[in-house]
Amino acid sequence: MIDTRLAPYGALVLRLALGLMFLAHAYLKYSVFTVPGFAGFLGQQGLPGAVAWPIILAETLGGIAILLGFYGRFASLLLLPVLLGALAVHAPNGWLFTAANGGWEHPAVLAALALAHGLIGDGPLALRPGRLPEAARSALA
Repeated sequence: MIDTRLAPYGALVLRLALGLMFLAHAYLKYSVFTVPGFAGFLGQQGLPGAVAWPIILAETLGGIAILLGFYGRFASLLLLPVLLGALAVHAPNGWLFTAANGGWEHPAVLAALALAHGLIGDGPLALRPGRLPEAARSALA
């Protein structure tokens, strides 16, 4: 049973938390790890260091879109490959994110939250809530 009176506010809380998390992660990569440091980490994982900037920009722009509710549900869905990539990178390190080089639990939760946001929608106070196309809504109904 869904409480239709309060569910939109749950979507708002989800949207705000997820948007802030993406912004915090982008800031961490930029200012703490630094772009060259993050690129080096990606290189150690067998990924091209050149994707450091696109990942940071995707997290920044996606985080802003999610936070503001400007097609936020689509931003969450578009960020799923970034989160699944992070999950793949961190999976060999074990479960807890406190493991050396971080475990998989945090990226897994963020991926689940992004998917939930994409399915639920932006909730109230969104600048431009995105609506799924009619075919997608019918398939989910």
